[in-house]
Amino acid sequence: MTALTAVLLLVSFATLIATGARHWRVPAPSLLVVGGVLIGLLPWVPDIRIAPETISVVVLPPLLFASAEEIPWRELRLVWRPVTVLAFGLVLATAAAVGVVASAVTPLSGTTAFVLGAVLASTDPVAVTALGRRLSLPPRVQVMVQAESLFNDATSLVLFKVAVATAVTTGALSPAATGGAFLALGGGGVLVGGAVAGAAALIRRRTADPVLETVIALVTPYAAYVLAEDLGASGVTAVVVAGVVLGSTGHRLTNATVRLQVHAVYGTVVFLLESVVFAVIGLELPALVHELGSAGDDWPLGVLAVAGTVLMTRLLGVVPLSVLTQRRRGDGRVSWRVPAVVSWAGTRGVMPLAAALSIPLTVEGGAPLPHRPLLLVLTTGVVVLTLVLQGFTLAPVVRWSGIALEPEHTAHEEARCRAALAKAGLDCLDELESLEAASTTVIDQLRRGLLARLDQADADHADDAASALSATDYRELRRAVIAAESAELRRLYEGNRISDMTRRRLQRSLDLEEAGLGE
Repeated sequence: MTALTAVLLLVSFATLIATGARHWRVPAPSLLVVGGVLIGLLPWVPDIRIAPETISVVVLPPLLFASAEEIPWRELRLVWRPVTVLAFGLVLATAAAVGVVASAVTPLSGTTAFVLGAVLASTDPVAVTALGRRLSLPPRVQVMVQAESLFNDATSLVLFKVAVATAVTTGALSPAATGGAFLALGGGGVLVGGAVAGAAALIRRRTADPVLETVIALVTPYAAYVLAEDLGASGVTAVVVAGVVLGSTGHRLTNATVRLQVHAVYGTVVFLLESVVFAVIGLELPALVHELGSAGDDWPLGVLAVAGTVLMTRLLGVVPLSVLTQRRRGDGRVSWRVPAVVSWAGTRGVMPLAAALSIPLTVEGGAPLPHRPLLLVLTTGVVVLTLVLQGFTLAPVVRWSGIALEPEHTAHEEARCRAALAKAGLDCLDELESLEAASTTVIDQLRRGLLARLDQADADHADDAASALSATDYRELRRAVIAAESAELRRLYEGNRISDMTRRRLQRSLDLEEAGLGE
């Protein structure tokens, strides 16, 4: 089997499983990992080996960018305190706890066990976002979980570099050097990400070519990542910052046709990459266990112990933080519902795998790094276990907690917003009629459609005289009304009257309507 054939089969397999997951309403990452493990156990399937550069440079940037674009800046400002505590304090606590447990139950030395702790210290944004898309979580909870998974990577990356430096050399980095490394990685990543986002926004404002816009959207995350890494900063942080900035402002940079095309192309790319990378995680575990040999027969015990430590440390960190936050806000009786969901949503995924694969092969002096195969097996095993266990049970936990938004809540909010948009459109028509800027017949037709929306009737019923109207006049007038509705939609969102989910859904509806008008 050639490498090209293997890649094509892998893409086909991953796409088939992911499509089935959507049809069966089960989490795609979890099903892909299970399918990958089962396929990897077959004797005729070749061992899968993937270079860390392939994951970190080719796969991660667009997935991280897509996850960051989904985070609304308005909600992010409301949860920055708990996100900061989780991104720093919980990462440090998890790394320390995993290091202690791993050194006690596995043959890993203290320094090597700390490398494992640093690898598994942060939640994975790709997995968290992929699992969270199926859940109707309140906006603040969804943003907090996603933002934590995106911003804790800088902390874990610094810990990983410190741990690896300690494991492969005779000395450890000083606290001052560690602090300097964090500032260089995190702060540099923020600056590079902001600069790339600004450059991308500047270019996108000056072009209306859908093909060029799509290329810019695809290149932006790679540009942020590569530029940051070349400058010694965190590429992950740069991509996240660029995604958050452009996600909050991107709808103002382009027209409806461009937004629809970029959304379709980017959605396809994200679907393929997510499908393949989670399948690869499952496929790699049997190969890594085979490479480990008989020297690591007790690896399942290590995986269970480390995974249990990761889950328990997260629970013990999230619950007290939630209690303090609720008491500070004066919410009265402390609720367990939100901390339960936040604790169980902290899955591991692509990021730990990429970090583990980048662990050096040798120590200072050229000798092999002790127990590196065991590190890879433990990391992949914990990733697989959390994706399967938490992935398949997260939806029941959310339902059990009772915090999920009911479909009626979203429907009522969307209906109120549609009514407000229709009123804004009617005001625009009244203004155009007073200025005699369009035919009265065309204005009347559009007014009937908007009034029908307010009455929840069918807005597509048109008068028989429509065939005699000027198509050009109708299109231009309808575009003016859509522009007024879009402005009203932004006003409602910026006034905290609707959620980001409603804004995105209705903006897409307006984009589809505008694109359907043609040229």
